[in-house]
Amino acid sequence: MYSDFADRLATTMWQDFDRTPSREDNPAEITDVSTVVVDGNFPWTIVTVETDTGVTGVGEAYPSPGVHEVITDYFEPVLRGENPLDVERLYNLMRASLSGRGSQQGIGTIAISGIELALWDTAGKLLDQPVYQLLGGKMRDEVRMYADCHGGEGMVAAARNDQRTETYEAEAYARSARDAVDDGYEIVKFDLDVPSGRDIDTLSRHLDKPELEHKRRLVEAVTDEVGDEAEVTVDLHWNLSVEAAERLCAILEPYDLAWIEDPIPPENESAMTRLNRSVDQQLLTGENRYGRHGFRDLVERQSVAFVAPDIPKTGGIAETKKIAELAETSYMTLAPHNIGSPVATMAGVHVGASVPNFLGLEFHARDVPWWDDLVDTDEPLIRNGYIDVPDDPGLGIELDWDVVETHRKR
Repeated sequence: MYSDFADRLATTMWQDFDRTPSREDNPAEITDVSTVVVDGNFPWTIVTVETDTGVTGVGEAYPSPGVHEVITDYFEPVLRGENPLDVERLYNLMRASLSGRGSQQGIGTIAISGIELALWDTAGKLLDQPVYQLLGGKMRDEVRMYADCHGGEGMVAAARNDQRTETYEAEAYARSARDAVDDGYEIVKFDLDVPSGRDIDTLSRHLDKPELEHKRRLVEAVTDEVGDEAEVTVDLHWNLSVEAAERLCAILEPYDLAWIEDPIPPENESAMTRLNRSVDQQLLTGENRYGRHGFRDLVERQSVAFVAPDIPKTGGIAETKKIAELAETSYMTLAPHNIGSPVATMAGVHVGASVPNFLGLEFHARDVPWWDDLVDTDEPLIRNGYIDVPDDPGLGIELDWDVVETHRKR
């Protein structure tokens, strides 16, 4: 659908990027860019970049309708014949080639992010270096993962279409917290924007006293269960008004939460700043922001304590490192959002290894028993709540394509 137009546009963009090396001097050329969607707890869009050397890089784009078509129909002809080692130049080439049509945020940036991850994996394999080394080296040998425990057992039950009211009750939250801590996780996160069993108007973004009490009981159950064994965080998925968030933060103060994530909608940075200055809680946001420019106001105004870009959504590995460096200027902490497969997760590992202000990377697939099977290795990636930073080239993993095919979304 885009192919003829993209071929013509790519020629124009090559002329604009006059620093492009001669094609004859390229040590490798991109011959194909393709995708496959794995049917996990989210539709994981795996991106492959093939080269004429036989080296293939693997990346992942954030789950999004239409991202496959943008990558294969539009960006594939733009990138064909290019040098995969020129990761930053190709990132800018893709943004420029889609200028005015989503290259700043949304599906265009998501597609670019997925390809960018695959380009780094390709470059690392061609140069026989791990990605973290190409980013400037590593600051830590292992990366902490934090466990997203969803709504107790709620998300799993909902997926089976047999949602039970008790899955959003305190006992279920405590059980999930205990399981995660026993698995070695030092930070556990729970959804608080969950049904209480009452019929309320959620569009108002208001919480009355019974709703506040329901959420307080959930937090109390988790913090009582884990004690000092782990830090506890909660996620509100942008569902509250400023006044409701202020009241909730006040009632949760005794529980010493590590952070409260996305309490209000993401579009209004001034509202987040106002909330941050009015509550005695640490706030986190970022998964719905794109690129360093999307984080600039948050950092300059110190609107939150933690920034949480999603790497295969916000622009990719290099852009996330730049966001981390921007946050470091205000002594803010990086805790990337991650709902991906092992591919997106390993991209987060390399970012986490290469920046000083990294705290932990989210793991959102504890309820997917075959998550580790996607990787061609006998050892689990996550051990005792951490992932060892790999020294193998590229992202440091190879997918088991038979398992990918087994779980491929048709």
